[in-house]
Amino acid sequence: MDSRKYSKTTVIRNFKQIFLMLIVGLIITACQNDDDQSSPETSKNGFWLLEGKGYILETNDEKSVLYSVNSIGCTVADDNFDAEESFGATLEQVGPNELIVASELSASDIEFKRLTSQNELCLPDQIADTNDPKVNYDHFWNIFNDHYAFFETRNVDWMQYKNLGEQINSDNFYTVLEEVILQLKDGHVLIEDEANNINIDSGSQNLFDRLNSGLSGDFRIESFEDYNRLYGQRLETIGAKYLGGVFEFNENQTIAWGAIDDNIGYINIFGMAGFGTGAGNELEALNTVLDNIMDDIKDAELSKLIIDVRFNGGGFDMVAVNIASRFVDQERLAFSKKAKFKDGFTESTSVSISPKGDFQFTGDIVLLTSPFTASATEVFMLCMKDLPYVTIVGDHTSGIFSDVLVHVLPNGASVGLSNEVYSDAQGQVFEAIGIGPGDENRVPLFSNDDFIEEKDGGIDKAVEILNN
Repeated sequence: MDSRKYSKTTVIRNFKQIFLMLIVGLIITACQNDDDQSSPETSKNGFWLLEGKGYILETNDEKSVLYSVNSIGCTVADDNFDAEESFGATLEQVGPNELIVASELSASDIEFKRLTSQNELCLPDQIADTNDPKVNYDHFWNIFNDHYAFFETRNVDWMQYKNLGEQINSDNFYTVLEEVILQLKDGHVLIEDEANNINIDSGSQNLFDRLNSGLSGDFRIESFEDYNRLYGQRLETIGAKYLGGVFEFNENQTIAWGAIDDNIGYINIFGMAGFGTGAGNELEALNTVLDNIMDDIKDAELSKLIIDVRFNGGGFDMVAVNIASRFVDQERLAFSKKAKFKDGFTESTSVSISPKGDFQFTGDIVLLTSPFTASATEVFMLCMKDLPYVTIVGDHTSGIFSDVLVHVLPNGASVGLSNEVYSDAQGQVFEAIGIGPGDENRVPLFSNDDFIEEKDGGIDKAVEILNN
């Protein structure tokens, strides 16, 4: 068995797809008072607010510019904004004062509301464009203060860092930022400055610590290269020992399936993205593959199933929902989400899941999870965990559910953060905790014994449960 290698940008969402990953799946409650609206217009030209996310879009006959706004200032996020490239869908005017982006990968439309004039912080002579470390730190602190949703959850007193700008200079700027964000231990908190070869994330060390819970000596993971080495060995073991060398991949190697024995099927979902050639055909390609998998399960008369998401670092929420729809037989509430903005939250949005396809599997299922199970894959867990025929085996997931909200500093660096709160059907939030098994079903992703004996403790436990 073979599939993709992993790096930091597969655990977190790739900054090269900033705005698509930032906005897909959001409901934006961007409402303006009537007094603030312009008279009816038919042109897209003007200023448009994506409220709750800190973005203003300026459009004219020549191009569109996207601005990143926080409480103290404004920067240019994209000086040649293209909705098709960024959202995977076109920007459509549905009324004189409303633009929407409708994408099948989004849980709802993305809504921009017209402003009568540009925000005063984004006027040409006010836009921040500087390498001054103190100015950049103030923007950094305020972006997080406006939007980050989990200071209390992650036991961080953000106010204590407000005045660090007074101690910052050009030499220690990124060192200080790294020290600050490492306190959050959040895999969706990121800093990237391509011009200076800076890539910092808040969650990698915590991930390595958790992955090392069953490892010692030469097996310990200190880098993603170490992880890839063990990951490759594990896939070889799964393919050879548990599937007998007989399994199927989709064309893009984002999902594999086979059978453990005559009764137990096995599906390994490596990512919640990358099934199509682009955003435009992602779900179509996904559902074609799922149709094939479900047909194979039905034809083989498999009565039990292992779904392995231990190596799945995330992707699109709606990919997760579409996959889960093949394992439910009735509509049910899957999860709700809301976004933090300054002192409050946007209105909560609920997402339900319904049966899809000609055949849904509702026999006994074991879900295999690990600390690497993250983001949209945790949304998949929200969809699946309460089904009466599902048992979780492995370890708690990463606990980073939110889409990555990305803003831009005056020096051009990008900062990503978690600003959405996801809750399950009962209203419980699993951020920083993750979703995991009971103690009796806890099995580390990797262990020394597994590699020495060329086995997979998680699959062994799953088979034991399904055979009892």
